[in-house]
Amino acid sequence: MVMGPTHAMSGAALWLAGSAVADLAFGIDQSSAELVVGTIVASGAALYPDIDCAGKVTENKGGSTVARSFGVASLFVAEIVERLCYWFYLLTKSKKDKKRKNGHRTFTHTAVHAALVGTGTGFLAYQFGKPAVIAILFVLTGLAVRGLLAETVEKKGWLVTTGVALVASYGMYRFLPEGRDYWVLGLAMGIGCFIHILGDMITKMGSPLFFPIPIQGRRWRDIGLPNSVALRAGGKEENRILLPILTVLVVIGMFYNVPEVQQLIFDQSTGQGASE
Repeated sequence: MVMGPTHAMSGAALWLAGSAVADLAFGIDQSSAELVVGTIVASGAALYPDIDCAGKVTENKGGSTVARSFGVASLFVAEIVERLCYWFYLLTKSKKDKKRKNGHRTFTHTAVHAALVGTGTGFLAYQFGKPAVIAILFVLTGLAVRGLLAETVEKKGWLVTTGVALVASYGMYRFLPEGRDYWVLGLAMGIGCFIHILGDMITKMGSPLFFPIPIQGRRWRDIGLPNSVALRAGGKEENRILLPILTVLVVIGMFYNVPEVQQLIFDQSTGQGASE
């Protein structure tokens, strides 16, 4: 699978780019706090689909980056999700679909799931307000920390992830402006899940993006790049090319979306136009 930092960075990059486009094209502006929250949520959500990759719960080993985020607790959740996904695959697969031994890269790696989980997250945040928002931020902040600081957290343990997520989620909520709807968290969740799927599609395994639409008689047809150009997950191309590019894009996006930087850019542009 694609490494956690790459997934997390891709979610952050897409949210920052989308925020810039929304501001320029539609005049949808965000406060600094909203931008930070959306970026972190999208970053954490970009790891979430791998919750279907479980490890050894009793030994607190194995599994995906996301499954290890909160120690045994998240490994237990991953075990349940993987089994549910596997059973769902067995119930819905066609005769031409391949045999599987687990549920990894099945339902949580589809566009249908991204839409459902994004809608559900937005509904919870909008309907239940503060309690739901803090819970959502806690979980997704933990995933973002686990993905972006994978090596550090691996050494220090899941307690670091949990502690940072708890403090950061509460702090972010306190800085969010009053009188705003929190449905945007659902949008960030859906976008993060979708970019995860696209990230897996550039590897040799691919993802069943279009489930349940049959393709060549298979409901679970993995969509991806040809093997000749597909990336090897965790390989040199990901570490030396893709991850650095995403990191640069995130840095540029962060600076561009700072209100003071935008004011400087557009004021200079307006001033030049007026002088001509």
